[in-house]
Amino acid sequence: MSNIDFAVIGGTGFYQLAELDEVERTVVDTPFGRPSADIVIGQFGQRRLAFLARHGENHSVAPHRVNYRANIWALQHLGVRRVLAINAVGGIRADMGPRCLIVPDQLIDYTWGRPGSFCDADGVKVLHVDFSEPYNPTWRQAVLDAAHRAGVPIIGEGCYGVTQGPRLETRAEIARMCRDGCDLVGMTGMPEAVLARELDMEYACLALVANWAAGCDPDNAPEISLDQIFAYLSEATAKVPDILRQL
Repeated sequence: MSNIDFAVIGGTGFYQLAELDEVERTVVDTPFGRPSADIVIGQFGQRRLAFLARHGENHSVAPHRVNYRANIWALQHLGVRRVLAINAVGGIRADMGPRCLIVPDQLIDYTWGRPGSFCDADGVKVLHVDFSEPYNPTWRQAVLDAAHRAGVPIIGEGCYGVTQGPRLETRAEIARMCRDGCDLVGMTGMPEAVLARELDMEYACLALVANWAAGCDPDNAPEISLDQIFAYLSEATAKVPDILRQL
């Protein structure tokens, strides 16, 4: 399986990569249990890609229940060296409204209780990986260049604040995150990113803005509509295959 060019981890609203040809489904047992779903491997243009639905193919796994270690370990076991993570997020910064695509360059982790390292096992050597830059800069730039070639508008920086979920955040929580320097809020960016770093995998995030975070809507909508979230996500997700073709 070492001929896989890169893997795509799909988030909310992105449960399959329909453009894959010559598809094979792979079940991987890992030391950490089963991944969220079968890993689907196929041909995408001139590239061979692997696809994994982070929440399961029927969105049955909540953000705090995702087996992040199994997902990343399974991809690495199949020979994957580069991962593009698709994450549905809320927009905090004024220019990061619904339907925007962002390749963040920083993150802040607000999650708790999630197994966050492959070192969380008896007898395993403890690694203190450098996480100053949580996303691989070369791989990030490749994603940005691909979007530009595809003619897809994209923002090339931003700080992703990762919350526990599965509930959405309060206005006060988002105000705090804004003061902390967060531009986006989502629930699945960690520990996925650091686990990839521990296995020396190149990892980048493509964030799809599904809604304004609480209190950030310039129209002062009284609440966040789930129907509207999925409508915006559908529009943003439709742009992803064009970027993948250019990658």
